[in-house]
Amino acid sequence: MLEIKEIYKTFNAGTQNEKSALNGVSLTLNDSDFVTVIGGNGAGKSTMLNAIAGVWSVDGGKILIDGEDVTKLSEYKRAKYLGRVFQDPMTGTAATMSIVENMAIAARRGKRRGLGWGVTKEEREQYMEMLKKIGLGLEDRLTSKVGLLSGGQRQALTLLMATIQKPKLLLLDEHTAALDPKTAKRVLELTNEVILEHNLTALMITHNMKDAIAYGNRLVMMHEGRIIFDVSGEEKKKLKVSDLLAKFEQASGGEFANDRMMLS
Repeated sequence: MLEIKEIYKTFNAGTQNEKSALNGVSLTLNDSDFVTVIGGNGAGKSTMLNAIAGVWSVDGGKILIDGEDVTKLSEYKRAKYLGRVFQDPMTGTAATMSIVENMAIAARRGKRRGLGWGVTKEEREQYMEMLKKIGLGLEDRLTSKVGLLSGGQRQALTLLMATIQKPKLLLLDEHTAALDPKTAKRVLELTNEVILEHNLTALMITHNMKDAIAYGNRLVMMHEGRIIFDVSGEEKKKLKVSDLLAKFEQASGGEFANDRMMLS
């Protein structure tokens, strides 16, 4: 479903601030893979996700989604393949519009629109059922402005909107990092439920090593723009945080010293 072939990305090339963010990254995701991605600050995790999404072009290599080469496609043209949930709960929804309007926009994305406007009774009932499943009481607040929702409610809604059309690939960029621990746990559980229910292919960046082990069928570790560890199946299930720390230190030749990840 996703093939990344030897992609490179350097920011501010030729200046004092030159930063090599991706150094020949190659990664293949099969249909229904749920891959968690970890690594320290500056490892290239978000750069890789943004390269897949087309936020910026890569300097070399290829990106294919479901067999189609999207390397040179702009961000908006790639959007039809992707669902995205961002770290900031304020991103991904229209704050001044209601819950039902946001969901209707997501459901109509990429489709032909006629002169008619409004949400049908059938659509409203469908959205209510979807919202009921997440257990946050949003099914009774269809007309509420999204800007009035809590961060957790908003991330849950963004997740539903990102998957309402069953994308080829779901990109999750530390989407629980800004939430309190209890809410983050619920949003992660919901994420797992949605991915399994719709049989989605997903790539999730997280700074939490326990979450990276607990969720998904495969784990990838990045360091200095490269993938240094890739584990799946039974081997992944048996992993402990201490194993990940040892792998990092072995591959990088130094002690793991990322306070944010250690505290998680």
